[in-house]
Amino acid sequence: MENTGSKDTRSGFGDALYELGQNRPEVVALCADLTGSLKMDKFARAFPDRFFQVGIAEANMMGIAAGLATGGKVPFTGTFANFSTGRVFDQIRQSIAYSNKNVKICASHAGVTLGEDGATHQIMEDMALMKSLPGMIVINPCDYNQTYAATLAIADYEGPVYLRFGRPKVPNFTPADHQFIIGQALLMREGTDVSIFATGHLVWKALEAAEKLKLFGIDAEVINITTIKPLDRDAIIESIMKTRCAVTAEEHQVYGGMGETIAGFLARNFPTPIEMVGMQDVFGESGTPEELLVKFGMESRDIVEAASLVVARKQY
Repeated sequence: MENTGSKDTRSGFGDALYELGQNRPEVVALCADLTGSLKMDKFARAFPDRFFQVGIAEANMMGIAAGLATGGKVPFTGTFANFSTGRVFDQIRQSIAYSNKNVKICASHAGVTLGEDGATHQIMEDMALMKSLPGMIVINPCDYNQTYAATLAIADYEGPVYLRFGRPKVPNFTPADHQFIIGQALLMREGTDVSIFATGHLVWKALEAAEKLKLFGIDAEVINITTIKPLDRDAIIESIMKTRCAVTAEEHQVYGGMGETIAGFLARNFPTPIEMVGMQDVFGESGTPEELLVKFGMESRDIVEAASLVVARKQY
């Protein structure tokens, strides 16, 4: 995989939302006082009659979105991941998920790479919250191109979706013509010794780790788990049948995250040695994204270490 130039994933959302505005008159957008941060400016300028600035009133935003969906619109809500999930969980459960409203909850600044704003804004429990809701689709793309494609794809899906993306510029390495299919994992690199299931910003870290593992004689397979719910179970089993051990990598708490979802699935179907790279039951702190990934053990070297442990532990 080649890095074609670093871009922020939130711009992938903003650019795709603008395209939807041009082609889908039923698409409307709501923002809770963070239009610039969510890159929703172009949509707001081009379609002022379909853009609603609700102010710092996230719970109200979810209620309005549910009402617009009832009237046949396709609402895209936008604010930080912390405010998109934790602050408004009750409103999402009662007004959107319970009645299967066609609302797209789009959340930026997720994870520790939000950086200097610190622990109060660095939610790493959001995927756990959203995947616990019946019927909620949970998507965590890895780069600009995939975020762009996912934003277009969820407009065609009937039902509630949680779309998560980030703040910093990260490598952009998936194809520009990427066809995003909800629920489909992507094989990024074939291997035979260990399966690395990564999501979001850590997919690139997993690819870097796979290159480093070659120096230790370990042939790693890398799978991009873009859709956390529903899981691509066939892709996971197919990879594990080859490698018989796994590492998961995510910018999220390991409790309730992608890793535990995959571990639970494998425990029921194909018991497998597994190691999990992610936030280990701690809150974040202020720092640059790079400093925080190092401090909290979510760099490529941490994936290498986890892979070495799990390969040594598997039964032949």
